Parts: sequence; structure tokens; C-alpha cells
Amino acid sequence: MSRHQFECSVQVRDLPEQTDPEQGVWAWAYTIRVVNRGEIAAQLIARRWLIEDESGHREEVRGLGVVGQQPLLQPGEQHEYTSWVQLRAPRGTMQGSFHCMSADAEAFDAQIPPFMLGEAPTLH
Repeated sequence: MSRHQFECSVQVRDLPEQTDPEQGVWAWAYTIRVVNRGEIAAQLIARRWLIEDESGHREEVRGLGVVGQQPLLQPGEQHEYTSWVQLRAPRGTMQGSFHCMSADAEAFDAQIPPFMLGEAPTLH
């Protein structure tokens, strides 16, 4: 086991109330679970997302924390949050990372595996 290690998993669901195909807008909610699998406490400081829809539109999003929080997780603890995204196409992908700091002041990145929005996209 690594001294500091966050494990991330994702669940996605459609947001029909925020989707309007006639206006070229599709929306999804995603729930992220972050589990501290390391040996020491660590804090999630910032996020970075790479978002791409099937039309080829790409966007990078960076910011502090997640939904206004910078959770500090002890070994074995987890943090879960839900956010959402809109695309200009009915399908796309997201992937990213969380920039974290361990209790002994070592920076590390926790990878968020790529996940699909909508059915399997045909990306450029």
C-alpha cells in the first residue's frame, strides 16, 4: 500500500430536467466517491477535468476543492459528492484528477478514470 493514495469511482445518471436537445444541450449528474486507501491522512485541494463531447468540443476545468469543499480524509475514510455537466452533443467523456496533499506535506494526484456521458461516444 502506498503511503498516500486516494481511490476514485464514478456513477453517472441523466439529467432530463436540464437537457434540451432542441437547444443542443444534454446534461448528466455524476457522483464521485473518493476513498483514502493510503496509510496517512490527506486532503483533496483542487480538481482538474477534461471534458469532450462527440462533436469534438473539448473543455478543461480547474478549480479549488469539490462543490466548495476540500475534504481531509483519514486512512479508510471516504468523501462522496454529486455535481453535473452539460454538453453540446448527446454523448461524451470526462476524466480528470484531484490534486491532494498528505499530512506530511507530500503533494500527489489522484486519477479519476475516464467515464462515459450518454451511450458510447464516437470521439474525434
